[in-house]
Amino acid sequence: MQPGVYIHIPFCKSRCSYCDFATDVYKTVEGVERYVDALTVEIGRFGFQSDLQPDSLYFGGGTPSLLTESQLERILVGLHGRFHFADGFEFTLEMNPATVDLDKLRAFRSLGVNRASFGVQTFNEEALRLLARGHDVKDVFRTYDLLVKAGFENISLDLIAGLPGQTLEDWEKNLTEALAFESQHISLYLLEVHEGTPLAEQIRSKRRPEPDEDLAAKMYEMMVERLEGAGFVQYEISNFAKPGFESRHNSKYWTCDPVHAYGVSAHSFDGKYRRANERDTNRYVQLLESGTTPIVSEEEVDVAAEYAFLGLRMMKGIDVGEYRKRFGRDLYREHEENIGRFVGLGLLECTDELIRLTKKGALYSNEVFEAFV
Repeated sequence: MQPGVYIHIPFCKSRCSYCDFATDVYKTVEGVERYVDALTVEIGRFGFQSDLQPDSLYFGGGTPSLLTESQLERILVGLHGRFHFADGFEFTLEMNPATVDLDKLRAFRSLGVNRASFGVQTFNEEALRLLARGHDVKDVFRTYDLLVKAGFENISLDLIAGLPGQTLEDWEKNLTEALAFESQHISLYLLEVHEGTPLAEQIRSKRRPEPDEDLAAKMYEMMVERLEGAGFVQYEISNFAKPGFESRHNSKYWTCDPVHAYGVSAHSFDGKYRRANERDTNRYVQLLESGTTPIVSEEEVDVAAEYAFLGLRMMKGIDVGEYRKRFGRDLYREHEENIGRFVGLGLLECTDELIRLTKKGALYSNEVFEAFV
């Protein structure tokens, strides 16, 4: 079991209308520099201790591609001073359209970035304006071409389904455009409307229609069919990859492997305890500038319960023998009633050593997960 490392970069060109993450609009170079300084202090002084070699590094956000080459390099110096990464480790950087040029991308590649998580979301101009993404469709095509020219051979695209007013025809066009890119990985997110976001207010005030859950389910089914037909393997409810290009880092969350996480709002897990960092960027920076830990909470995790419901997100399912070996417990015996009920409903299928969601079960997965938690 090798850990992963996660770095949170909160800055964005603009705040998306649906976003509920810990993000801040990029205002000044000095503000970002202070954040990078604080981040390197945290990496050097705080967090879980481990002698294991991480085999994945993930920069998420926010928009990490807004970092300069020198800022990224400073963070990496700190990380390599703390960790000895495994040979060939996966190094993912989230990138948004219109935040990079060819020189910057080549610099990122020279620093070891070998996987780009590319935030497309939609190929519809009107929908991009609705989401306040800060880019247009031309930016999407231009940036993807730059990624290829810079030598990226592992590119993941993000798409959002179930947008207000989005039709099944719109969604089919999105899939056609996405498949034309010939990327190695595609992540699908069904829109979630969070209270306090501009999109939630737009829907409440009737300026935007309510998302249609039944239509979103049809979009999901269409995506599974189209991507499988194009040679992608659905290895997790929301993630599809060409064989060998599954996300090594994200898989750690679904198998409850340790993840060392740094930055504002970052959550670490050492196999038993989960720690959460300060969520406000200014407060996070101030804490570290004063030599104080940014960790604001710690809780012991019921790892067996999380392993059960997170493991069911993986389409291969839960290996009951591995569960027994890891926790000394019988998963069938613990959840006999629920397993029987969901098998009867056609949401789960079981063998002597495997429990997994059916394709129908993937559509109603939240109901299944709640029972296992």
